[in-house]
Amino acid sequence: MSATDPQWFIFFAASIPSSPLRPLPAAAAAAAGGAARVDSPELSSVRTRRAEKMWYLCVFYHRLLDYRRPEVQSLAELFGGPGAGDAVEWRMPENHHVDSPFHLVRLPGDERLAAQIANRSLLVKGIYELWGQGTTYEELEEAVMAYPEERKLPYLTPDSTFKIVVDSFGKVISFQEQNDIMKSLTYIPFKGRVNLKKPDHKFFVMETDDYGCNNGLPPVAQRTVFFGREVGAADRHLLPTYQLKSRKYIGPTAMDAEMAFLMANQGLAWPGKLVYDPFVGTGSILVAAAHFGAMTMGADIDIRVVRDGRGPDCNIWSNFEQYKLPEPLCVLRADNNVPPWRPGLKEVFDAIICDPPYGVRAGGRKSGGRKLIKGTVAPYTVPDEKRDSHIPSTAPYSLAECVHDLLHLAARMLVMGGRLVFFFPVVREDGVANPAKYPEHPCFKLVASCEQILSMRYSRVLLTMVKVGPYTEEVKKAAEERHREFRENHHKWMEEGNLHSAVFSPADQAADGKPAIDRDSKPKYRGKYV
Repeated sequence: MSATDPQWFIFFAASIPSSPLRPLPAAAAAAAGGAARVDSPELSSVRTRRAEKMWYLCVFYHRLLDYRRPEVQSLAELFGGPGAGDAVEWRMPENHHVDSPFHLVRLPGDERLAAQIANRSLLVKGIYELWGQGTTYEELEEAVMAYPEERKLPYLTPDSTFKIVVDSFGKVISFQEQNDIMKSLTYIPFKGRVNLKKPDHKFFVMETDDYGCNNGLPPVAQRTVFFGREVGAADRHLLPTYQLKSRKYIGPTAMDAEMAFLMANQGLAWPGKLVYDPFVGTGSILVAAAHFGAMTMGADIDIRVVRDGRGPDCNIWSNFEQYKLPEPLCVLRADNNVPPWRPGLKEVFDAIICDPPYGVRAGGRKSGGRKLIKGTVAPYTVPDEKRDSHIPSTAPYSLAECVHDLLHLAARMLVMGGRLVFFFPVVREDGVANPAKYPEHPCFKLVASCEQILSMRYSRVLLTMVKVGPYTEEVKKAAEERHREFRENHHKWMEEGNLHSAVFSPADQAADGKPAIDRDSKPKYRGKYV
């Protein structure tokens, strides 16, 4: 492993045993997403006094860079209430690139909110109360010494236990260096005892070096050393549990487990909420939503997926049984183009989370068949004796029509404040996705767009929209007009087969016969592409 490999190396300092942890009440532990302890009255008063002005150090995993801040803001909305997501503030540490894993965040609440966000997040490695930072360990000492004593002392008491973690990004720290770093912290008056398994408090020394910009990592202008107390940490154990390679029933377009959980976070999946996926397939997105306690419903146009799967023990239901999750309330054979809802029914779902078919690996289908749509044959009724084995005829379903129908469905069926989360493909022009080409609807406000680059030619963007206006006939007419303008002015490639052609057609040739694509134009750090 090279010194520039973007891995995190973690080492622990030990010296003395600990006192037992005090358990958190069950309701609070569930809300935080994991186990915790009850604060002493002294700690509670300290947290209350500084809840409003605290800037935390938020350390991300170096992956899916566009998704990191929107996930934190969505979880702030989930745990902090309406408007909390918009109140989150960000800034970068000095000399750090925006794609660095180190960000400073101010949250609209005390550190219990920070702990809840970190415990639920997939991309937050940890959130820390920053006691000091510097370009050298001498500067770090000065910064920590200058940090207010009343904020440090409650976590350094004799009856508490602690652990020190030496962490690095983009470099390797030898074992001897780790010991030297921990021994150099004598200026911090630790009075408690060390417990490596269940400490009351964890303290982190985090270091990143000025490793340049051509080694696969985001550029850092200057070495930085951070010291802070852990407020909350991620729990990524669910990813190995839910990985696709161990799942009973998957298909060629099954959503990756990590992405499915990120989508569920963007949709604010939570106990008591109803989540709907109109392109359910093998149910990957609903599995993630059910893990977070949401009630789920799904639909798909392919009756074989909904009803049969690969047999009685390998179908969408067996995925929920495998993880001991509540089964969906129902899975419908339904067409997004001709939805099955009765007239007048609206505002049913809290979130619609889906991955519409956009024609690269699987094209969209709608009911009718080519001859029926063209009017060369009349509509027909399936005889009763053939209904069990009948597979309805379908016709191609363009992306433009699919997205229009999805927005119409969401405007009608989402509750006010409900979220529509879906992937939208983008053909990259000069290596950049154009945000002006995202679909719009009068009922919705776009709150997040997170790009995942899939190739030099196209990417997919996870759009998160919040319903901010009621659905009326006037809104329906305005949406139809916007759809016509959107379809005519922007997305000729959204018609049947055009996106597939744009992705898989041979590369343009330059005058010397080599591909015209400049592969050196890609970002030099790999995080943008994962």
